[in-house]
Amino acid sequence: MLFIGGLFLIFISLQSVSSQEEISNQNNTATLAGTPENQIEISDTVDINNVPLEDNMDLYQYDDPGSLVYMYVTIRKGNPSDNTNHSWQEVNEFSKWFFSNMEHVEVGKAEAIFQIGDENGPIPGEIGYGEIVPNATIQIRGASASKADQKSYKIELRERAGVWRGQGTIDLNKHPYDVGRIKNKLSFDLMKDIPHLTSLRTQFVRLYVKDETSDPPSEQFVDYGLFTQIEQPNKTFLRNHLLDPDGQLYKTNFFEFFRYEDQLQPVDSPTYDPDLFATVLEIKGNQDHTKLIQMLEAVNDWNIPINVTFDKYFDADNYFTWMAFNILVGNVDTQTQNFYLYSPKNSETWYFLPWDYDGAWTRQQPAALGKQEYSLYAKGISNYWGAVLHNRVLRDEINRALLDEKINELRVFLTTERIKELIDVYRETTEPLLFQMPDLENMAKREQYELSYKLILTEVEANYELYLETLESPMPFFLGTPKIENRKLKFNWGVAYDFDAEDITYHFEISRDWAFTDILYEEDILKLAETSVDMLEEGTYFWRVIATNESGYSQYPFDFYKDEEGYRRSGMKYLFITLDREVLEN
Repeated sequence: MLFIGGLFLIFISLQSVSSQEEISNQNNTATLAGTPENQIEISDTVDINNVPLEDNMDLYQYDDPGSLVYMYVTIRKGNPSDNTNHSWQEVNEFSKWFFSNMEHVEVGKAEAIFQIGDENGPIPGEIGYGEIVPNATIQIRGASASKADQKSYKIELRERAGVWRGQGTIDLNKHPYDVGRIKNKLSFDLMKDIPHLTSLRTQFVRLYVKDETSDPPSEQFVDYGLFTQIEQPNKTFLRNHLLDPDGQLYKTNFFEFFRYEDQLQPVDSPTYDPDLFATVLEIKGNQDHTKLIQMLEAVNDWNIPINVTFDKYFDADNYFTWMAFNILVGNVDTQTQNFYLYSPKNSETWYFLPWDYDGAWTRQQPAALGKQEYSLYAKGISNYWGAVLHNRVLRDEINRALLDEKINELRVFLTTERIKELIDVYRETTEPLLFQMPDLENMAKREQYELSYKLILTEVEANYELYLETLESPMPFFLGTPKIENRKLKFNWGVAYDFDAEDITYHFEISRDWAFTDILYEEDILKLAETSVDMLEEGTYFWRVIATNESGYSQYPFDFYKDEEGYRRSGMKYLFITLDREVLEN
């Protein structure tokens, strides 16, 4: 019995082993077929319209923020067919600012031999070494900057010259209104480490120029001092930053996201005019403007909820990061210009690309240090209220919360210590050049120079406080055009929007001077956005309206008066009454 039982027991054991092997083989078969143990993970297909904006960080891998490049440019007079038949003197006398309102005016250029070297001259192995034939053209660049005594330049390399650091266009900025000449570079060096933005490569440059168009031709290179080279956004830029070189790219000139039916037309339209188009947006990429127009039509269609339009056409991380950075560094001149719009070829999404931070980091500076003219509304959210896209997006409380989140993220990043560390590196390179000729001739006094650096460190928190103030204030508005009705002068203005829906009181004033020291009439008006006064006598007047909410926060209009010296007097309008009681505005 034991034997039999033993056999029985052995049988059972063998059967058990056999069953376990069968189960194991089944498991192995299942595993090979793709059980979780060896199964690979495949990501979901990405929607091109949901791709985040990412920069090519490899471009900055070997950046040295304090390094200095020596550039040598030999000036030659070219030929009229490509507008290079200008002397060096003529190139420098040309002012883009003077011609800014004229169409079909080309900036005067000269031919140039462009070379890279060191403090002793061009060096072997670098671009242009040994050249005797022009390999580039040179012209002044900038609008208001072209009026300065010390000019900024754009050098365009010819195809046979190749590229310098992957760039065929070399922009050299003098930054004449920046005492330390570092604010643009500081901004883009900081941006390199901020997600959802693209930065631009920057480089300190010492420029030497030999003018062979003078009489007699110069035989020596003349030191033109310190410049900052900055990468030019174009198709090459898109390719270098791993963006789509076939995509749409526009440089904003005066762009408030309105439809601009007369200017912004499709290429195949019989009335399409590229020069007229460029008054609003300069075309730097794909020539197909169809989706730009579709986006603008949606933005300006108030029947479509703005968040539907925003989610379809814009990337929230990019948009709010761009705006938050501008607010914190005080780059207020970004409402209508100084940024690029980019969209990949097969995408509906538009991204904001930063450009030009000359006017940043200056709010705390006195006028003696080249302080920018700040409109009374130019701070925080209210700075962007005049653009239809920003106006509609920021009315939504959820969107303001997203902006606030980005602002607080950047405040953690934009520390005084981080900013000072970069500035100290810059100063080692720039200071010796700034305090010798030719830059010394236009340089501020040493104490002003030191104060400028000190005040930069206070900018972020000062602009943050102003941003908080605009969350509590009414938004800016436009003043209307006065009209004569029933022998009275009727004034009207836009309604000031308040995020908390508080009642608004409008303080209306008429003065004989723009400083409002000789006030002829004033009145407080609750809620209404209009008033009438007895007809004024012949003469010059100024009028304004100050909107104040129940919490006591005030706001000024968008409008301004430009005085005889060219200064913008913010928050008012000029008015002239003729002898025949006709109303004129400037």
